[in-house]
Amino acid sequence: MPNVRSVITIVTSFLFVAALAGPAVAQAPAAKTQWKMQSSWPATDFHQVNPKGLVEKITEMTGGRLQVDLQPAGTVVPAFEVLDAVNRGIIDAGHSWPGFWTGKHPAATLFGSAPGGPYGMNSEDYLGWIYLGGGLELYNELLQKEMKMNVVVFPTFGETPEPQGWFRKAIKSPADLKGLKFRATGIAAEVFKEMGMAVVSIPPGEIVPGLERGVVDAAEFSDPSADMAIGLHQVRKFYHMPGIHQPTGIMELQINKAKWDALPADVKSIVKYAAMAEALHYTLKMLDRNSQDLVTLVTKHGVTVVETPREVFDEILKAWDKVAERKAKENPFFAKVLESQKAWAQRVVPYRRCCHPPYEFAADYYWKGVNPYKIVKP
Repeated sequence: MPNVRSVITIVTSFLFVAALAGPAVAQAPAAKTQWKMQSSWPATDFHQVNPKGLVEKITEMTGGRLQVDLQPAGTVVPAFEVLDAVNRGIIDAGHSWPGFWTGKHPAATLFGSAPGGPYGMNSEDYLGWIYLGGGLELYNELLQKEMKMNVVVFPTFGETPEPQGWFRKAIKSPADLKGLKFRATGIAAEVFKEMGMAVVSIPPGEIVPGLERGVVDAAEFSDPSADMAIGLHQVRKFYHMPGIHQPTGIMELQINKAKWDALPADVKSIVKYAAMAEALHYTLKMLDRNSQDLVTLVTKHGVTVVETPREVFDEILKAWDKVAERKAKENPFFAKVLESQKAWAQRVVPYRRCCHPPYEFAADYYWKGVNPYKIVKP
């Protein structure tokens, strides 16, 4: 056992070394940033799952350093005013769809979607253009320079083809569409007008009341899960699919540029790559949920799924060609974006056609005749 003098010597030595080292400094906790964010989607809309997933990823990946309070459409501003609210700093971030801003600039719709892809692109091809072909840079240029918006944008989902829509009866030919009061947004609205339809653009939360009141006769929104979530099956029973008017595009995270610039570099990287991760994750969620919810619509809600006549596709693409040519002549930036999309599609679409087997080959081999959705011909 050590004697008292030994203990005193040890303690004195320890205190002397500690004094040389200086006072202990407590580690300061990482600074936390809080954002207020609103989407363009009702709380029950399946689209709200996309920003929720993004917020969860950001929170986890930053260890809580960036905390985002996400609210549904209408909490702070109406659905179609999210971009303006982010620009003005009323909210710090938003989640929406570029096609909603077509009224502000025609080129916005080329990021929301264009009929036919455009130029035959599917969702994967289109995301390639966004991430690798200059699309995202063009979109931020559109917002910041053309539209003078104090906003930075990141994709959070590469949209998949939307159904043609919900009708009172089966549509057998393009002639059945003429004169219909039809809910649509983005460039699809102008395309359907070109086909002789009376188009009305209303937010998602107003579609079902609009159908009930006769504001519109028929409507398209998004996909089986989102359509069921807002109750379209309660007011219309003929569900036409597939559609070719909106086969690609993105949903978007919008961030007020001052708020973005204030973030540390590592948190900026986390937000950027969390959005990219959510784009894939939500795509998988969509496939999972849609394949289940379409069965539910048919078996539990009495919905009739009708195959869209191919003649309707032809008329949509012809109408789009006219609208695109007109817009490109009227607006140089629209022409610039469209040409960029065409250049990308000119390479990747022929490659996919020659190197990827048609989906239906193996699908027919294993599943020909299987019809869980009871799809009928018009």
